[in-house]
Order: sequence, then structure tokens, then C-alpha cells
Amino acid sequence: MDIREDNAHAVAAATDIFAALHDPAVRAEPYPLLSSLRERSPYTMTDSGTVLVGRYDDAEAILRDGGLTPFQGLDAVDHQRLRRLVSKAFTPRAIAVLAPRISEIIDVALTEAERRGSIDIAEDLAYPLPVTIISEWLGVPAADSALLRDWSSLLTRTFDFDVAAKERGRIERASAEFDGYFRELIDYRRRHPGEDLLSRLVRAEEDGEALTSQELLSTVGTLLVAGHETTTNLISNGVLALLRNPDQLALLHADPRLSSAVVEETLRYDPPVQLVWRTAREATTVGGVPVGAGEWVLVLVGAANRDPARYADADAFRLDRRKPDHLGFSLGPHYCIGASLARLEGSLVFDAVARRLVGAELDEDSLRYRRHVTFRGPERLVVSMR
Repeated sequence: MDIREDNAHAVAAATDIFAALHDPAVRAEPYPLLSSLRERSPYTMTDSGTVLVGRYDDAEAILRDGGLTPFQGLDAVDHQRLRRLVSKAFTPRAIAVLAPRISEIIDVALTEAERRGSIDIAEDLAYPLPVTIISEWLGVPAADSALLRDWSSLLTRTFDFDVAAKERGRIERASAEFDGYFRELIDYRRRHPGEDLLSRLVRAEEDGEALTSQELLSTVGTLLVAGHETTTNLISNGVLALLRNPDQLALLHADPRLSSAVVEETLRYDPPVQLVWRTAREATTVGGVPVGAGEWVLVLVGAANRDPARYADADAFRLDRRKPDHLGFSLGPHYCIGASLARLEGSLVFDAVARRLVGAELDEDSLRYRRHVTFRGPERLVVSMR
């Protein structure tokens, strides 16, 4: 898996914002800071030339614009080809087949929690569920799933731009181990295909084209790191929001069909991905602010998703929103290809929560957030069960 190279301008632009977001008090509640940044945006950050964006309309336009690409973005033709090939493995039927196994994992975790009388939502459910599903779906042996978890934890840190030299060495080793492991597994699946996702990705072909080994590695890395982290945080953030808003939890308990609404409102209210970077292929403007070719734009997804110009009662967690639009899975050509799997896992968890966490109590003192700022979610979230 590629380790993204630090960009001097991007790092300079991010330094002050990241320093503030790493403050424990801000990490626990970043939205007042994000609100103030949104009200000032769009604006060009001093010295870096990077444009910061926090308003919904500007953010939406940027994310839909194929001329603004993510870090190490492929050119438009290669990206479209890669996405078209990968999407063949993400059909609704392929995703739906996973539902019974997802429900089984959730049931086991909650049954064990009922026996103990408590559950750490982050550690016991939100983290192991997605990594187990993606490991099994990729055809990774069960004994090796712990490796994927360790690699994911380290590789995710590359998105935060504050990696110390000592930690970077560990990340580079993890990246090399990841590449070596999956190169062997890909070669094996070329010779011995099965029905797992990796085999389907190896077989994916259109107009005589197939994914190269490097493209397969990048795809698997994206599924593991971005997809897994997103779902983990979606689950934890959603359960936390429900427990802090008992009136909304009561609505869900009365009508478990609202579990899908919990997914969408969590993606808006407390999105798992808080920051998105784009770079301009050519000179353009964002909200009237000029962006030169090759310059960076930093989209504050967490701020845009609470823009009062877009949403009524924007800072409230509500399951009755008629139009659950948000930027939680991005938009346009870079829309999250694994969104349907994340939605399925989230909705099944929230349905189970409605049925089995009745009378549960949140231990606020236990709440501790992970050190990431690009991704947002609790590291520890203990709930008592009665």
C-alpha cells in the first residue's frame, strides 16, 4: 500500500488546525471550532495558499468536481476505469449476502455483553465487526485477521499529517508487511480462485482490461483502511448519539425501521471522516476565492454537515429529517464505493441496539477519543446493560 508523501504546503496549512483539533477538549467536542472556521470560509490560509472550505454549498461543489482530485489521485480516465472494474464486486446482491453473518457477529457481541453486564461499544463491537467482515469477505484466514487490525491502525495515521519520525518508521514497516502479505494472497488467488471478494477483484475485467497487482493492492488498502475505519466510527458515533439523545433512541425503539435514518443522521451529525483534501488540476475558484493549479483545498466535512444554511436545527441529532443528505461518503467521482456495506453494517447494529440496549446507561467518564483528527470516533465507549 502506498504511503502518502507529506506535501509541504498541505502540512503547513494543516499545522494550526491539527494542533487545535488534537487538544483533548476540542477532540471531544470539535464542532464549536468547526463552526467558527465555517463562518470564516472560504479563505486562503496564510503562507500555504491552501483554501479552507467549511460551508456546505462550497464543499458539495468541490467534492462533485472531478477536476479537484484527492492525494495521489489517478488521472480521470484511470480512476474511472478502476472504479468501474472494482464496482463489479460491490453489487447489491454481493452486499446483501453478508447480512446474516453481520447479524451473527452483532448477536454474539451483545449476548456476551449481557452476560458481563456492560460493553465497550468501540472495542467489543464497532472495531471487530467491520474488520471481521472485510477479512472474511477478502478471504483472509481467520488466524490473520488480527494482522489486518494492526496494519489498519497504523496506516490510518498517514491521513493526519502529524506523524513523528519514530511512528513513521512503524507505519512504513506495516505498509511493507501489508504489501508482502497481499501480494502473496493475490498471486495465490490468481492460481486458485474462490468466491471471496479478492478472487472477484482478480477476475474483474472489462474490454480486455483487468486490475494490475498494484491496483489490487491499492484497492484492498482502501477497503481495509478507509472503509473499515469509516464503519467503525459510524457505529460508535451513532450509538453515542443515541445514548445522549434518549428521545431519539425511544423513537428508534418504537420503530426499528428508523435504523437506516440513524445511519444517515450520524453521517451528517458526527461524520466518521472529518477532513478531505483536494488539489486543483487547473486554476479555479471556490466561493469566489482563487485556487491556483496544483494548490490545495481543505474541506471541513464536519463543519459543512452542520451548516445552518443547509440544515434546520443543524446541531441537533434528529431522525425525522426528510432529506438525509450529507457529505459523509463524499460525492461525485470519488463517492465511497463501500458505502452500501457500511450502511448495511450500521443499520443492523442500530436495529440491534434498539432491541437490546433498552435501559442501557452510558459511562461518560469512560469516553476517550482516538488520536486521529481526519477520522473521528471513540477509542473507548463503555455502556452498562440492564
